[in-house]
Amino acid sequence: MMLLGRGLDARDNQTRQIQDAVSNVEKHFGELCQIFAGYVRKTARLRDKADLLVNEIYAYAATETPNLKVGLKNFADEFSRLQDYRQAEVDRLEAKVVEPLKCYGTIVKLKRDDLKATLTAKHREAKQLSQLEKTRQRNPSDLHIIAENELHRATLETTRTTRHLEETIDNFEKKKIKDIKNIFSEFITIEMLFHGKALEIYTAAYQNIQNIDENEDLEVFRSSLHPPDYQSRLDIVRANSKSPLQRTGSSKSSLRTVQQISRRVLRKDEEEEDEEDEDEVEEDEEDEFGATKEVR
Repeated sequence: MMLLGRGLDARDNQTRQIQDAVSNVEKHFGELCQIFAGYVRKTARLRDKADLLVNEIYAYAATETPNLKVGLKNFADEFSRLQDYRQAEVDRLEAKVVEPLKCYGTIVKLKRDDLKATLTAKHREAKQLSQLEKTRQRNPSDLHIIAENELHRATLETTRTTRHLEETIDNFEKKKIKDIKNIFSEFITIEMLFHGKALEIYTAAYQNIQNIDENEDLEVFRSSLHPPDYQSRLDIVRANSKSPLQRTGSSKSSLRTVQQISRRVLRKDEEEEDEEDEDEVEEDEEDEFGATKEVR
């Protein structure tokens, strides 16, 4: 009887250890599931905010100068493409991380059912042992034999359920370790894939922003401030805005130019008259020379 009692105590300790292991998984897997689910929700909200940002960049780009417009539009295209990968990240995290953790709610429930069956069998065995001790104290032979038979059946049932519990908890522990490895490996892989693509896309987006020609856009902006006929109007304004001294100087210069031209014309006329007089003198001399010859 003492050996039987020690056996019951040993099985009780084993059952409590199994129960603690199941409770530990239930607690921490539940926390992990909630936190990972929150992580996924925040990632989805980040995607939504990024979509709003993309729309605003498109709207702003449409109002800007050509180079800035193209640069911002290309940046928005790349950033929008990144959100497609973020959506894929959300879907994969939900399927590969959150859902497997959720499944442990059902798994733990089944293990608790196994524990309950084992505890029920042990309780029945302990009850039969207590009845056997009472029967032996009364010492009626027939009741003693009946009690021993009941105890034997209860012990067999307890042994069977305990062995089944050991097998199932062993499988449970093996599955738990394997699932933890898979879940965290999937999480790391999904995040690495996303951030690898993010680095590639952000590099292209950065290049698009750097390719914006500031000087050319500045010239376009300056040109937009001055209409095409601005320069001609500006020349007129400048001419009309000369000081009196400048206008006097200009008038004097014009007068000097007119006088110089007049002098040159007068000089030319005088030279032409002189040439005509010389021609007349030469003609008179020729006539006199001819007359003299005739007299001779």
